[in-house]
Amino acid sequence: MGRVRQTLERRQLGLALQRLRTSADKSRQEAADVLGKVRSRIAELEEGKSTVSSDDLAALLDLYGVTGEERETVLALAAEARKRQPRRPYTDVLPRAYQRFADLEASAGEINSYEPSIIPGLLQSPGYIRAVVNDWDGILPKSSEAEFEDRVTFRMERQARTLGTDGPQNIRIVVTDEALRSMPGSPELKKEQLDHVLSLMRRQNGPSVQVLPRQATITPALGGGFTVFGFMGESAPVAFSSVLYGPSVYLDGEADTEALSRLFERIRELAMSPADSTVWVERLLEEV
Repeated sequence: MGRVRQTLERRQLGLALQRLRTSADKSRQEAADVLGKVRSRIAELEEGKSTVSSDDLAALLDLYGVTGEERETVLALAAEARKRQPRRPYTDVLPRAYQRFADLEASAGEINSYEPSIIPGLLQSPGYIRAVVNDWDGILPKSSEAEFEDRVTFRMERQARTLGTDGPQNIRIVVTDEALRSMPGSPELKKEQLDHVLSLMRRQNGPSVQVLPRQATITPALGGGFTVFGFMGESAPVAFSSVLYGPSVYLDGEADTEALSRLFERIRELAMSPADSTVWVERLLEEV
């Protein structure tokens, strides 16, 4: 286990190991003792600043009680972390990609997120989450009721983790008025979602939410959504490109993250201010 340059794959591996250790109720000292290392080396590993041998990784996974597909995924992620080539987009094709996205999201100090046609995940109400998951019925393999509930629960836990007091302190989200107006489902669902967005907009120290009006023209951002994660100078920013279906794509090259950061600022300039956005959503709610 040696100190190395931090990369996205190493960061994802570290975050996964930190989550698994916490879930197993093990301390960093216990993990270090198993490997015969000092506690600081476990901290470096979980921060993506250290490599880990196959034998040491297996010992950690044994300590955390990780088996089955999740164990194989972590081992595969470690293999990717060891062979990563610098400055190229990283495509996460391993199982549980959504969990790794949530790990990265919760570890960020700053989140800038934009989606052109759907309510961004951090703003989705419980009913909206259920509707989104249910809409994939018949497209993805049929899931059991328990699997359906697990997917819903995971998304709600992701929100609580990221929007809680220990989550990122600077969250800025731009949602389009088209996404708010054209929500599928019953009036009750639309009312629930709008109420939910308003509660977040009014929350003290909550996310900054802006509504992008229909007349705004942002040709560069019409093709899809994206999120830029900032780490308050401790690590390089990471961008995530939203896709309808398929593997998750991340960019951590400076040119890419700077371009998307500038694009996000342009979108915010075209959007209504947070105060005006709150008034707009209140009026939209009255129309339901």
